[in-house]
Amino acid sequence: MPQHAQNTRVCRDCDGFATAAITTGTRHRDGTRATLRVTCPACKGTGTTAPASIVRAGR
Repeated sequence: MPQHAQNTRVCRDCDGFATAAITTGTRHRDGTRATLRVTCPACKGTGTTAPASIVRAGR
């Protein structure tokens, strides 16, 4: 029987790419480049969102 993939909700702000490494262009003393790791603030780095029934809105 065919297996069905679980339907996960992808974060609409980052499209599932929750973490990005950005190179600043400067180098450390050992020659490696300085990079910043940035995570999506909407999904907090998971890449998925909670189902609509769990999400709370308002105060």
